[in-house]
Amino acid sequence: MMLRSLQPKSLIINVLLVASLIGCSEPVVTPYQWPIPADFPKPTVPDDNPMSAAKVELGRYLFYDLQLSGNGQQSCASCHQQQFAFSEPKTTSVGSTGEVHRRNALALVNIAYNKTLTWAHDGLLDIEHQVLIPMFGEAPVEMGISSNQAKVLKALERQPYPALFTAAFGDDQVDFVRVTQALASFVRDLISLESPFDRYAYQGDDNALTAEQIQGMNLFFSERLECHHCHGGFNFTQSTSHEKQPLDRRPFHNTGLYFTDRTQFAEKGYPERDRGLAEISLNPADDGRFRAPTLRNIALTAPYMHDGSIATLAEVVDFYMAGGRELTAGNYQGDGRNHPSKSAFIKGIDLKPEEKAALLAFLQGLTDNNFTTNPKYQNPWPAADLAK
Repeated sequence: MMLRSLQPKSLIINVLLVASLIGCSEPVVTPYQWPIPADFPKPTVPDDNPMSAAKVELGRYLFYDLQLSGNGQQSCASCHQQQFAFSEPKTTSVGSTGEVHRRNALALVNIAYNKTLTWAHDGLLDIEHQVLIPMFGEAPVEMGISSNQAKVLKALERQPYPALFTAAFGDDQVDFVRVTQALASFVRDLISLESPFDRYAYQGDDNALTAEQIQGMNLFFSERLECHHCHGGFNFTQSTSHEKQPLDRRPFHNTGLYFTDRTQFAEKGYPERDRGLAEISLNPADDGRFRAPTLRNIALTAPYMHDGSIATLAEVVDFYMAGGRELTAGNYQGDGRNHPSKSAFIKGIDLKPEEKAALLAFLQGLTDNNFTTNPKYQNPWPAADLAK
């Protein structure tokens, strides 16, 4: 279930039909406890898909089920692996047909708090509709369900699904509306708020961060570095929404990654293969603008940027220290620092070696080891059952 931008021209009627049906089912509402501290705001949830423990558990089985794909060999977890904070250590992902995609798989960390989903779409606002893209999309093909719907639904009639669907929805009927609602519930439950930073900042543990990490934290939140302008708040991203957040903020940023010649456009800009938000808005000023992802568990989610073009976290810091990137070889030569739409916050940083080390140490302190090992989020399928 790779979180990428919507491809509106390629989504076929199947997707629209499923989307139009969302809300028609009447799920069984059971008490649900969010895995969040008592003083944290709760995520918002669509009225037609209330959270329940049974629905989350059904979603977990679906998330890891290889049969939820056209080739029976790919699951959501193929590209969103728990040990990597539900990302994957690849530059870009590969779909069920072998098609190499253009974007890096986003980590599924605190997605419940995201105002917008995918790297570059300002109108895709709920997980229930987002999951339709990897399931049914054809440009690119991800799960490849579109032409294999009957086969996939038949596979979801096997054990233990009848009991799981009944617990979640009141009966064992299988359809894609229920599948998307359960998947959305599981993904919405992937909450990470137990890092050393959380223990230090919110739980009063003064020893949770080292002195070096505290130095890095102070640098991170300083006006000198300005990291917090795009990666602020408790979720370390501007794209945050919850029960106490009245503002509708959908920010996207050009960080100066590219500024290259293009054949389809007279002016330079981001490569034609991926122009970011401009592909959706059709506004040239949105060229190269992408959503700033959360920095929670960032040390686990290499490679970085929307196209996975920066290999390590240290190189990401170098990139921002330089105020963007100049490419002198390869297909996309040019100086991204000169892009006219580059964010005003990306202006270069003069860091001493020990300051860079402290900043990297702080970012390591955003790693939540409980999140990446929590049995609640692990694969529930015995190995022998995966191919059945």
